[in-house]
Amino acid sequence: MDLGAVIGVFFGIVCILIGQALEGGNIGQLIQITAAFIVFGGTAGAVIMSFPVPTMKDAMLIVSDIFAGPKVNFDETIDEIIQYAQKARKEGVISLEKDAKNVNDSLLRFGLELIADGTDPTLVQSMLENQLAQLEAKINGAAKVWESAGGFSPTIGIIGAVLGLIQVMQNLSDPSKLGAGIAVAFVATVYGVGSANLIFIPFSTRLKFKYQKVFVLKELIIEGVMAIQAGESPALIERKLNSFVLDSHLKESNEAKV
Repeated sequence: MDLGAVIGVFFGIVCILIGQALEGGNIGQLIQITAAFIVFGGTAGAVIMSFPVPTMKDAMLIVSDIFAGPKVNFDETIDEIIQYAQKARKEGVISLEKDAKNVNDSLLRFGLELIADGTDPTLVQSMLENQLAQLEAKINGAAKVWESAGGFSPTIGIIGAVLGLIQVMQNLSDPSKLGAGIAVAFVATVYGVGSANLIFIPFSTRLKFKYQKVFVLKELIIEGVMAIQAGESPALIERKLNSFVLDSHLKESNEAKV
């Protein structure tokens, strides 16, 4: 469980509710079915119109990764690759065929199967990089769905506010109906801006951040598989992969500073 993500979502929402209470309001004032229907229904419609069904499905299914997330352990992966490198050096790469079936990581398993089958190194690298590119496209597409929802919802919230004000203007002669229209107008804006900045955009940002490490891990696996096929010594492979991880972390740190 990613406590940071869970705490972040609830902390933001709770602070807003506490602020509402401190101003003399109550939570019930922020519950407006009409406003919610306009904002979330309109946002959903805009997102569905913008993206194909498979991408939408990916975005829904990957929500769990925001709070749980894929486990990334560079040291364990490097140790696993070194074990396969040692076996390949002693018994040949064909000996990895049986081991490949028990590998958890799909990319590493695929790579070991390819080199055990004697596939041309250029083709192996191309196929593995293609697998990684597909994963990156899938994750970036899912993140874009949430990012777009964060762009649509404030605008839909403004539409809800305008609709509420229209009701107010139409009922100026009947003061008993003014409150409902004003409530819809303001609450719709809160829903639109709040959901964008507390849920949709943070979801997108969190996904991108989490999968940066996954992508680095996959690149490391490709590097390791190619080194095994090239017959490099396990010691050299270990130094190369550790250096790869260090370079990637330095690159991420520099990008964060920029």
